[in-house]
Amino acid sequence: MPPKSKRRTKIAAITLAAATALAVGLHTGQASADALPFPDNAQADYQLGGGYTPPGSTKIVVRDRTDEPAEGLYNVCYVNGFQTQPGDEIDWWKSRHDNLLLRDKKGAYVGDLEWDELVLDISTDAKRAELAGIVGGWIEQCAADGFQAVEIDNFDTFHRFSGLLKQADALDYAKRLIKVAHDADLAIGQKNAAEITAQGKSAGFDFAVAEECGEWSECGDYTDAYGNSVLIVEYQREAFDDTCAEFGDDVSVVLRDVKLTVPSKNNKNYVYDAC
Repeated sequence: MPPKSKRRTKIAAITLAAATALAVGLHTGQASADALPFPDNAQADYQLGGGYTPPGSTKIVVRDRTDEPAEGLYNVCYVNGFQTQPGDEIDWWKSRHDNLLLRDKKGAYVGDLEWDELVLDISTDAKRAELAGIVGGWIEQCAADGFQAVEIDNFDTFHRFSGLLKQADALDYAKRLIKVAHDADLAIGQKNAAEITAQGKSAGFDFAVAEECGEWSECGDYTDAYGNSVLIVEYQREAFDDTCAEFGDDVSVVLRDVKLTVPSKNNKNYVYDAC
């Protein structure tokens, strides 16, 4: 299993109105007939570092939930469903929902040190229900803002913190979020977690977003489960070229710079390519 990859640097703002408690059922979410399906093998751009006018042939754009969707395109709303965002959002969670932050056996907060985020506690049914109310509100806001789909990040916390969280709890919580998305007429994508793509598909995810699956020889795990409904994001040119050669005729493949920067006249770090 490769190290967790989650390439975005934008610190999300807090939308307090979205954090409302709502009752969410436990049934597997059936895709809404009104949800627009993920466009298979269409040119995409991955804009989590900030929205900008995408290249002319782009059909799919992924942006943070605090950003605006791109007019006339298929817009995927990024939601960090299993961890906090860094910065001020951590303070918000601590002050309002401290009981939903995962702690270790010594009572200390459990954090994702690579991204300065805290892990959400999905270990009990009551906590999963409460979290689904909060994160579900964000998903509903994505629909209200005009997005066509959502991707839920950090599905794999059960793997990275296996002594504290269980796969079954992650799947149960995911089903709650899937139901909210489908009830809001949104498609919903599994983000990473190649080891449980079959279970994710069975839970009700409609498509997958896979970071660095070419780098780690995992792309087949996603296409086996989701067919052509996969968006691959690579950060190394060699991995991108190899992935395009093997999968580019069937699925969307994007090359981006690691920090997902916004193009500008003076920005020499911006990288984008697609196949």
